[in-house]
This record gives sequence, C-alpha cells and structure tokens, in this order.
Amino acid sequence: MKKLPYGISNYEELIEEGYYYIDKTMYIEKLESLAEKRIIFLRPRKFGKTLFTSTLENYYDIKKEQKFQSLFGETYIGKNPTKLKNSYYILKFNFSGIDTSNTETTINGFKSKVISSIKMFVEKYELDFYINEEDEPENILDNLIKAFNIQKSEQKIYVIIDEYDHFANELLGFNTDQFKNLVSKNGKVRKWYEILKEGTESVVDRIFITGVAPITLDSLTSGFNISSDKTQDERFNEMMGFTVNELKELMTRQGITKEEQEKLLPIMKENYDGYKFAVYGKEKMYNSNMCLYFLNSYTELKRIPERIIDVNIASDYSKLGKMLDLCKGEEREKVIEKTVSGEGIVSEIREKFNPAIEFTETDLVSMLFYLGYLTIDGEEVGYPILKIPNNVMKEIYSDYFLRILRDETKVDIGENYTEIARELAIEGKIDKAIELLGKYLKNLSNRDYIKFDEKYVKLIFYCIVMNLKIYRVKSEMEVQRKYPDILLIPRDISKNYKGIMIEFKYLKKEEKDRLKEKQEEAKKQIKEYMNFEEIKELKNLNSYTVIAVNDELYIEKII
Repeated sequence: MKKLPYGISNYEELIEEGYYYIDKTMYIEKLESLAEKRIIFLRPRKFGKTLFTSTLENYYDIKKEQKFQSLFGETYIGKNPTKLKNSYYILKFNFSGIDTSNTETTINGFKSKVISSIKMFVEKYELDFYINEEDEPENILDNLIKAFNIQKSEQKIYVIIDEYDHFANELLGFNTDQFKNLVSKNGKVRKWYEILKEGTESVVDRIFITGVAPITLDSLTSGFNISSDKTQDERFNEMMGFTVNELKELMTRQGITKEEQEKLLPIMKENYDGYKFAVYGKEKMYNSNMCLYFLNSYTELKRIPERIIDVNIASDYSKLGKMLDLCKGEEREKVIEKTVSGEGIVSEIREKFNPAIEFTETDLVSMLFYLGYLTIDGEEVGYPILKIPNNVMKEIYSDYFLRILRDETKVDIGENYTEIARELAIEGKIDKAIELLGKYLKNLSNRDYIKFDEKYVKLIFYCIVMNLKIYRVKSEMEVQRKYPDILLIPRDISKNYKGIMIEFKYLKKEEKDRLKEKQEEAKKQIKEYMNFEEIKELKNLNSYTVIAVNDELYIEKII
C-alpha cells in the first residue's frame, strides 16, 4: 500500500519514495495546448499549488529526461507525452517565508530568494555565470538572462514562480505603505518583473505563476502585462484539490472499506468540500491538504481526528483574515454579516485590484473568494453567487465576526467558552451562552439597534456556538427552509453530549406586550420540528425558545 502524501509537495520525492499520487498530469497537456504561454493560476492556501509546480518542473526539465519513465510512467502524461516534455531549463522561484518585519528585511528576503534560486539554476545546468550578491535582484536576473542567451542561444527557459504574492499578503496585514513601496512604479519587485517580461523577448519561453490573490497584479500590470489569468477558467476548475471520485480512489487505495467510507465521506464533505472556482465548472472540490490531514490521522489512529482542521491550516487562514481589515466600516460589516448568515452574494469577481486604493465592497467579496472564504455556488444575471464553502470556513468566519464584535462592544469573554461548552454539552443548558449573547447586545451602541432584527440576534449566537468546536451547527439561515433557527448536534455521539434546539424571536422595546404571543409562536414551531425525522433521531435533545426584546433575552425550556 502506498503512503499518503500528507505534507509532501516535491513530486520527485513523492514518486520515488512510494507515496500515492492523485494524477493531475492531464492538465500539463491542457496548459501546453493553450495559445498563451504565460499563465497565472490562483488558489486558496493548501490546495496543492506547490506540488503542481513541482510536477511541471519535473516534466519539463531537460535534466530529467532519463528519469521520465520512472517519474511519469504510470500517469496520464507518461502515456500521452507532449512534444515539449524534457525540453526546458527550469528556473523556479518560491517567495514564501520572507521576513516582512520591515522594508529592509522584506527587500533582503526577496533578494535572497532570487539569489538562491539563480544559484541552483546555475549549478544544476553548469552555466558559466558569476552572481554578484551585492547587486540588485533585478540586475542579477537581467545578467543571468543575457548570459544564458549567449551560452545556450538554442535553448529556452521555463520560469515557474510559486507563492508569488506570499510576502505581499503578509505586508498587507499590517503595512500597506511598505507594500506600495515594493510594487509601485519604482519598487524592487515591480522592476524585477519588468526584467522577467523583457526576458520573454529572448530566452524565457514559458511562465507559470501561482499564488492566492491577485493583489499585486494591478500594481505590476504595466511591468508585467503579458500573463493570462486562468483562475476562473472552467477547463481548469479541477486542476488542484480533490474531486469526490479522486478522494474515494485515495481512500480505497488506503484500504478504507466502503462501509468506513460511507461514515467518513459525509464528515469530510461537510468540512472540506464545496469549492468551485468557475461558474460553469463541473464539480465542487475538496481541499486536498485538509483531506490528507484527516485521512492520515484516521489511518494512523483508526478513528476520526479530534481536530477536524489541522492547526497549521487554521493558522494560515486566520493570518489571511487580517487582510479583510483593508475594507473598513459598514461595507465590510455588511458583507461579513451576509456571508456568515448564509446569504449568497451576487457579485463580479475582480481579476485585479490594488490595495493602494481603498477597497470597495466588490474588492472585499473578490478577496474572500480568492482566500477561500467564499466560493461560487451558482450564477444570477451573469454574475457568480458566492457563499461560504464548508463548515471549516464557517468556523474561521465566525471567529472573525466575533473579533469584530468584540472590538465594537469591548466585551472580554475570558475563559467563558470552556464554561459555555461544558454547560451545553453536559447539562444541556444554554444560560451561559445566552448570557454572553446578552452582553454583546447590551454593549452595542444605540445606532446599531436600527439594524437589529431576529436574524442579527441569531447571527451573533450562531457565531458563539460555532466557536465551541464540539457541535455541528445547523441553522435556518444557511438552508433557507423550514427548519429550527439553531440546531446543535454533537460531533462525537459516543460521548453522549446533549443536543440543543433553539427557536429565536425578536421584538422591539415598544412591542414587549407581545412577549407571551411570541413565546407561544416559538413553542408551536419547536413542537412542529419535533416531528421531523432528523430531529426524532437525535438523542438527549433539549429545546428552548429565546425571545429578544431589544437587548433583553427571555428563555423558556420546552418539555
């Protein structure tokens, strides 16, 4: 049985050390058949971008010709090789891991990456080239291209750039001025790309660039306006990530039985599936790294992992959330509220935007799409409908929404989450969770009550319980049909945790005399839901009605 390639992003290592490979090599053929030679392709974190660039590197490298059969013999491209296989000198850059503490460390980090990659290129292909490390990165690249043109005039270079925007993303989280200095007209990064563009007039034949967001593209446009963005091209929707059939194939090859798969697939679908990057893409995609984390843990421990999301992945996505702060005020809050509550947003997706200019609502929605917080869920009047793809993203989103709320209300919850989780799960009570909800409501300014309604109150509570991590949280806000407002289903049924069902109602302060009426209305709905088959199957279920009268909350347990 071949090993799971969790954490492996080097194609040669993956094949030679016996890891299982989900064959994506048919896309090499598709890319090569395009009229365009300079491609930009964006995907969220942990979607297999680095592995794909490594696959390209090994396929086209002129030095790997003797290893072609051993590396690609069992793949689609090995059986259907293209005319350009093993015909390029590969110059590969990876701009992740640069220290962005200040302008100096960022520039030095970028330069160090450039020098390191060029050194490897020179040594690998035995070129006669002296690297002057005191020179500027754009000059080093320029001199390399000129030297190659003299020494290897009949040969061509394939430039591969992985994580082209990584350091820019980091900068944007806290230093937009530094970002502007690096990618603006006179910036070092922009100058470097201008030299790369000039190289396409001589020895640079093909370029493949990956990253997460097109943040730097607008800033670099005049310096590098030769690339074609295939991010939303339906032909490449499934190029990175796993389809459901690929996931099933991987599980089968790991000896996971069909009975086990029937138990595991719904969990993985709920948490890792749902990504669609083209309106007319054929399938929704699973985040490949999250799936490999889950299956690696399952095959080693023979049980579902306690943590549904790898802490390293969660950290990556949480860091990127800092960029959402580029859009300030009501526009940002309106978008966040809409998406967390499960509403679809109909919006164009910008292919370029420049943070040097103030972000608009469309910019923010586009950014959320590129980061993986939103995905395409259909179309309306020719524009994509964007929604949160899965439960993992909902958790991260909810955490972000609560951060905004905490900043606005100044409510410090301290260690309350542990107490809230214990009371809900062990005792089946909602008092502490409702107490926290009440604190948020009371500390919001009076003007905020203008937008207050039942949905907004539910939204805050939804985010509170999503952050507990012990429940699958189902909400009418998400499914848009007759369903309990909030249904908390324990993730681990073996622990006999209590399930919770809540129906919310909202009244303005002047409508308080209708409290009993609203309580009866909510109680009637709860009793209707009790007849649903899905509700009947739940054990240890406690039901409540919660009526919000402005910022006062009235709880009633339904027996």
